[in-house]
Amino acid sequence: MQVISDFFAEIDRLWPSADTHGRKVRLSIIGSGALMLQANYERGTTDSDVLETTDLSAENKHRLRTLAGAGTPLHQRRNLYLDIVGNGVPFLPHVPVWHDVPEINGALQHLELVVLDVVDVVVSKLKRFLLKDQGDIDAMIERGLVPHERLVERFRSAVDIFLGDARAVNLPKYIANLHRVERDMLLVHETEIELPSWI
Repeated sequence: MQVISDFFAEIDRLWPSADTHGRKVRLSIIGSGALMLQANYERGTTDSDVLETTDLSAENKHRLRTLAGAGTPLHQRRNLYLDIVGNGVPFLPHVPVWHDVPEINGALQHLELVVLDVVDVVVSKLKRFLLKDQGDIDAMIERGLVPHERLVERFRSAVDIFLGDARAVNLPKYIANLHRVERDMLLVHETEIELPSWI
């Protein structure tokens, strides 16, 4: 947690005071960054993902990329950069769950961090399911932070969102990844997830 919290603390220090107009800029942290900020977990990473939301103005997105994006002096110093992820890209439940991080926010003057719930992060990682994603999921399961019933509930919610557009064709792969997590990490039976016949 220390590495990533220090990263955001430095962005906060670099942020021009006049740009916030007395109101903190809310950053919605997803991916492994969200896990490290709330789950007593740390692993090597090169980027921290911020979800693009309506709270994040075009001006503030530009400011974040200028201060902490790939190739910036901050990236070179800390070997960590900030990436802004489009709202429609992650595999997320219908209403994602966010948590405050008061122990960090209390020390920030210009930024306010919220982190995606651990189970929702796990659901999102079933999309790419790279080795590092699998490692993150396994670490959260080892910490007892991924109840099976809750995982399936949140997964079904994400499926419902993707069923409404062209992304639905990828759902069988995500279901196969869920089944692997159930079978090999949670050590439970695979859950049947029904999809329309056209998929």
